[in-house]
Amino acid sequence: MNTPDAIALAAFGLAALTWVLALLADLFTGTALPRLLLALGCVLAAVGALWGLPSGGAGQAVLQLGDAPVIFHPDAAALWLMLPALLPAFFATLRGGAKHTRGWAAGAALSLLGALGVYGLQDGASFLIAWEVMGFGGALMLLADHRSVQAGHDNLFMLALLEVGGVALLLAVLMLGQRLAFGSYALQWTGWGVAPAFFLGLLWLAGFGAKLGLLPFYEWYPGAYGSGSGSTGALMSGIVLNAAYFALGRALLQWMGNPPWLAGFGVVVLAAGMFTAILAILYAFQQSDWRRLLAFSSAENAGVAVTALGAALIFRAGGQDMLSALAWTVGMLHLMGHSLAKGSLFLTADSAAALQGNHHLRQSAILRHAPLTLGLGAVFAAMSLAAMPPTAGFVSEWYLFQSLFHDFTLKGDGSRIALALAGAGLALTTAIALATMVKLFGVGLLGQNEEHSAQHRKHQTELTALQRFSVFITGLAVPVFAVTLVWWLPLMQQAAWPAANAARQMTHGWLLVPLSAGFAFISPAMLVLAVPLLALLPLWLVWGRRRFAVRRAPLWCGGEDYAAHAGATTALSFSNAMRVFYNFVYRPHNAVARQFEGKPYFLKELQFSYSQAPVFGALLFTPAVRTVHGLARRLRFLQNGLMNAYLAYIGILLVLVFGLVLVWAPPT
Repeated sequence: MNTPDAIALAAFGLAALTWVLALLADLFTGTALPRLLLALGCVLAAVGALWGLPSGGAGQAVLQLGDAPVIFHPDAAALWLMLPALLPAFFATLRGGAKHTRGWAAGAALSLLGALGVYGLQDGASFLIAWEVMGFGGALMLLADHRSVQAGHDNLFMLALLEVGGVALLLAVLMLGQRLAFGSYALQWTGWGVAPAFFLGLLWLAGFGAKLGLLPFYEWYPGAYGSGSGSTGALMSGIVLNAAYFALGRALLQWMGNPPWLAGFGVVVLAAGMFTAILAILYAFQQSDWRRLLAFSSAENAGVAVTALGAALIFRAGGQDMLSALAWTVGMLHLMGHSLAKGSLFLTADSAAALQGNHHLRQSAILRHAPLTLGLGAVFAAMSLAAMPPTAGFVSEWYLFQSLFHDFTLKGDGSRIALALAGAGLALTTAIALATMVKLFGVGLLGQNEEHSAQHRKHQTELTALQRFSVFITGLAVPVFAVTLVWWLPLMQQAAWPAANAARQMTHGWLLVPLSAGFAFISPAMLVLAVPLLALLPLWLVWGRRRFAVRRAPLWCGGEDYAAHAGATTALSFSNAMRVFYNFVYRPHNAVARQFEGKPYFLKELQFSYSQAPVFGALLFTPAVRTVHGLARRLRFLQNGLMNAYLAYIGILLVLVFGLVLVWAPPT
């Protein structure tokens, strides 16, 4: 083993050890030490990823599970997806959960350990253990953040849907037989018939899609994220989400091969990703809570990345390996940039809550009371999620559009139509995402309402240095990611499945190109150099103020000028037009409660609330819950408290076991 590989494996081993120590420290001490250990582990993991790139780390047996060794071997794609997500994870672990409640650091340690296992373990048994540990760690963080009945319900709903995905993954591993090593999966899968092979692909899609938030699983996102802190959201939407996407890509691009039905399966993946993105961003636009809006946005961005993965499968089925590698690399770039931007905004959400006392999205003049670093970091992150240049989100979505525009290279009409429709769906998603981020930044940070301004004095009015610079550094990393892409993108050739040369052909000098500069090109680096020239116009306007008087007038508010603050834009009013236009999707519900004083014409209090109906809740989840409750009512006689009855149950079980032993013979 060469020196870089040895250093990378040692760094990952130390990171895992540090996270285990953080888990133990949180259980027994509960001081600031667990958070420091978590952050140190993130630094060590980043060192391991840097030393392992660009070709990927070497494999190393870490323990013995039965007759087979458990091998940790993160490849290049895993390291690329892991590296940028570790930056917001570092700051999130330093900041900790809500009020530094004990148990949060333990959950974060489990999530990070599980994610590290998902990135690097190479057999089905240990992978499933790491997958479950990662999910359990997220639930523990959420419960430590907010302990209430509603939070418990939201977490149980999350765990139930994640276990549906876990069962799907378990069935997929069992279908592939006794040989659990991932290296044997491709050979086994390609030898199957159409029906079982296609069903296995659906199991992988459902299993990993439960964590990615593919429909219908995205409906656990708002409740779970909404009960947690921004630090929890930064971890779950960053390193955990990227791990799930890497696992799905490995299953579909490395193990599936190129069967005759691959194009049809690619259309299924494409449709699942696109419909998830559209529905998730539609619901994100209606949210009035920082965390719930960002949660739906995470599902939307995961859907966009899965759309790129579906396009990669379609191009591979059409014999276009270079375009397939382009689409897969674009999906990776999208989630790499998303982890930075979303981490910055989740940390901003906690900073906003520290200033206004809650996570409500309302005009509270936060940037007037917060330092400039908060605004700069948040605006870069919001620009990226709105796909505005020169940020990472703009680059990845531009690349995805160009990939979909290559549909003319395919021969099948079905695949070409699917890619064209995906392009239209991506345009709709991007437009609504722009409006969503304008709402988030405009109402949540820029907006000023005099009625709410006084509330800042009741809460923390000065952010700590960690709260300021965590947002600033992660937000600033978003445009840096895009501007420097021309230099390090060619290094991703080992991660560009299935054609490594595609990564080298995605750049041309200072230009980013979709394999050919004659097809299309952009240059975030040149754009950043040209932006200062655009600053001449506002500078001229500032200079002009010295010569021309500025006319100031009160804000117009329905013809009245005495209560301008009453016309403050709310989260509901900003998105109400879309709510009315897409009411067939939202199925909105408004509730108005009035309290009168004495006579019915003396109104004392008016309460208004609104909500949107979930798409899949009434169709899938509510009937399932009712079925479970019905079975529980019918079977509760089993728990009758009678010792004789319990002994009888044990006796019947023993008879069944002995009977099975007598009639069943193991295969020879």
